[in-house]
Amino acid sequence: MNFGFAPERTKGTVELDPMVEFWQGVELLKNECAQKALVRLRRAFECENHNRYYVSLHGLALARGEGSWEQASELCGIAVQLKPTQIQSCLSLGELYASAGLREKASDKLDGALELFGEDARLMQVRSKVQNRRTTPVPFFWREHFLSRAQVTAFQFTGFSSNCFSAKCGL
Repeated sequence: MNFGFAPERTKGTVELDPMVEFWQGVELLKNECAQKALVRLRRAFECENHNRYYVSLHGLALARGEGSWEQASELCGIAVQLKPTQIQSCLSLGELYASAGLREKASDKLDGALELFGEDARLMQVRSKVQNRRTTPVPFFWREHFLSRAQVTAFQFTGFSSNCFSAKCGL
C-alpha cells in the first residue's frame, strides 16, 4: 500500500545491466576507489566473461583493490589473448605490471604495444610512468622535499644536472 510518500518497491530479482555496472566501475577506478570499482566490475565480468574490456579492467581492479597480482595478471593476459590488437588490454596489462613493481616486464609489454600500435598518447603516458626516474639533485632529501624540488627547478633553469652538481661539490 502506498500513500503517495514513496514509490512502491517490487519484490523480486533486479536484472543487472553489465554495461551500466562496467561504466560505473570505470568511473570508480578513475577516482581511486578500487574496492568499490571491483564490486561493479566483477558483476559486469560475471555477466559477460568473454568481453575483453570487462576481463581486462576486472583484472586491473582486482590488483588495485585486493592485491591479487597473479590472478589479475592472468585476467589481463586473457584479455590480450582475446584480441591482441586492442590497445586497452595492453594498457591494463602494462599498468598492472607497473603497479606490481615489475617495471621491466611492464616496459617490455608497453614497448611491444608501441611497436604494434605506433606512438599512441595513452601508451606513451603509461610508458613514461614506468621508466626509471632520475636520482634527486640533493641525494639526502627525499624527492618530494621542498628543497629538493627547489633545487630541481634551479638546476633546470641554470642548465646544471645533478651529476654536474655532484662533481663540482665533490659529492
